[in-house]
Amino acid sequence: MSDVALTDPRLLRRAPPAAFRPEVDCALAPVDSAGAVERNLSPFEKLANLEWLRRGLILFAIAAAWQVYATYLDDPLLLPTFGETMRALWEATVSGALPPRIWGSLQVLLLGYAIGVILAGALTSFAVSSRLGSDLLSTLTSMFNPLPAIALLPLAMLWFGLGIPSLVFVIVHSVLWPVALNTQTGFLGVPETLRMAGRNCGLKGFSYVWRILVPAAFPSILAGLKIGWAFAWRTLIAAELVFGVASRSGGLGWFIFEHRNELQTDYVFAGLMTVILIGLFVEEVIFRTIAHLTVQRWGAQR
Repeated sequence: MSDVALTDPRLLRRAPPAAFRPEVDCALAPVDSAGAVERNLSPFEKLANLEWLRRGLILFAIAAAWQVYATYLDDPLLLPTFGETMRALWEATVSGALPPRIWGSLQVLLLGYAIGVILAGALTSFAVSSRLGSDLLSTLTSMFNPLPAIALLPLAMLWFGLGIPSLVFVIVHSVLWPVALNTQTGFLGVPETLRMAGRNCGLKGFSYVWRILVPAAFPSILAGLKIGWAFAWRTLIAAELVFGVASRSGGLGWFIFEHRNELQTDYVFAGLMTVILIGLFVEEVIFRTIAHLTVQRWGAQR
């Protein structure tokens, strides 16, 4: 190659020839020097990998701190110990005072939650099918999602009377908007390739939503169901605490309210402990099982 060619700017802008890139030989280390590829875990590491054990230790630490502080405070009216709370929970359960209250609250909760999820699914399906539906869902969500459900209970009592329909109305309101919003967000995040694949297969309307959009957006849908459940559960307890309109005997919230009036703080904490235990069961058993059978198995979530 001539000196003129080496200094030609048109050639220098191209990929440099092999002469400008001398090869470098790297000596590879022996395979034996890499060390052990795998090793046996120590007993501590095996225990640290157990999620149920880690969570159990966290709960044990909270219970121990509660017991120590309540013992130091020494005022059962203000804060009973963890042992006194568990004793009151056991007595209320064995005596038959607590189980009917729990069942009454769960019946109302499941009814309102089911209606809210069905309405959210119908509203979101309409939103992804047309521009009018999308505008309608966005407008309604912006209007009613920030509105506290408990604030609507006085109006619900005027419209539906003192009873279960009023509670169902506020529960539907607390469930509908977060579920619909998360579902719509999940639908908007579905890749365009999946949408085109569904259209190429001739899917339209409900079949298009059910077979293409729902599986792809299910992580967001599941998150919305969790949020809707949490909103519904705390709305129900708050409504029963204030008005006690679940049934003639009242629900779990009314159980807490009654014992607060009687200054039985240990039973109040027993009712609160029941609310926590039911919430833990739904989150860690029901929703975790659904996630394991769906999004985790599909590889959409770790």
